[in-house]
Amino acid sequence: MPKHDFVFTSESVSEGHPDKVCDRISDAIVDTYLSADPQSRCGVETLVTTNRVVLAGETRGPRSITPELLIEVARKAIRDIGYEQDNFHWERAAIDCYIHSQSSDIAQGVDALGNKDEGAGDQGMMFGHACTGTPELMPAPIYYAHLILRALSEARHAGKTPLLGPDSKSQVTLRYVDGKPVGATKIVVSVQHSDRIEQREVRDIVRPFVLDALPDGWMCGEENFLVNPTGRFVIGGPDGDAGVTGRKIIVDTYGGWAPHGGGAFSGKDPTKVDRSGAYVARYLAKNVVAAGLAERCTIQVAYAIGVAKPLSFYVETGADLDEDKLARVLQELVDLSPRGIRTHLGLNKPIYTRTAAYGHFGRAAEPNGGFSWERLDLVDELRRAF
Repeated sequence: MPKHDFVFTSESVSEGHPDKVCDRISDAIVDTYLSADPQSRCGVETLVTTNRVVLAGETRGPRSITPELLIEVARKAIRDIGYEQDNFHWERAAIDCYIHSQSSDIAQGVDALGNKDEGAGDQGMMFGHACTGTPELMPAPIYYAHLILRALSEARHAGKTPLLGPDSKSQVTLRYVDGKPVGATKIVVSVQHSDRIEQREVRDIVRPFVLDALPDGWMCGEENFLVNPTGRFVIGGPDGDAGVTGRKIIVDTYGGWAPHGGGAFSGKDPTKVDRSGAYVARYLAKNVVAAGLAERCTIQVAYAIGVAKPLSFYVETGADLDEDKLARVLQELVDLSPRGIRTHLGLNKPIYTRTAAYGHFGRAAEPNGGFSWERLDLVDELRRAF
């Protein structure tokens, strides 16, 4: 977080965005497997286009989960988002299921066997980040971009905005003074709408939601508030653009403010460290900042497929702090093997459908275990250690 004046932009997309429709379906399938067997394995991809859905990937779980059941899971996910349009309808869309059994070669690398602990489901590096930009310890641009779209979504589901559709995007540019956010310089919102209203009317509907989402006095001038800049957004969702699982990884994390390892989250069970490694890295970074040890914290962890322990662990805070000691303490507090992460955060639960839109981070930890990586239960131990 630089200590000078600058502007920074992040975007969000709603649950009705084509790529997010795919993330929602893929995560609903993961939850279906974990509900039936917490040890299930999933690597599920979804593709959507005009009135067509394709499910693909590899799974291991109960035989009671059939292709027919997964097709119904996909239909329910689309219905819950709110798609009942002529060219993308939850009931009429053709859905093809090509999901098959997990490779035995991958399974033998991941499974615990004899003296071998459970290994990582893939290689790669994952990042976690936290900062003092918002009370939720998230970078402010992505936080407010999410907040605008979540408010619009809640109003649509409540029947308060019947002329708006499920597909929408936001983009928030904030001005920073001495490294602190002080207001918006530009706001962009694109939202699908009925052909019975024009751009000006859409703008009038959207404006109050933006004003409510931003802190008082942060709204930009009218000339910098852009709603549906193309002028018309009637054709949207998978009818307007094809969607694929895992194509909005920056929206899912920190809006470009912090590094990203490159792996997507949705459609993957928690043995896949693309998901669980990123979750635990956020968990550790958030607790460091919440403990008051630093104003920001970035953590990288790296794995090799089939190997339990991380290959590397890196912490950067920019604070006057012994970061080598911090790295040791964090690894003592949490076992960073795939099994250790899943156990500590309780990840073998059907908690993933709700993560598919509006970010995996900066959300409230839930009583049933959802968003457990947002807990602040390491703060006291970190304070004692330092």
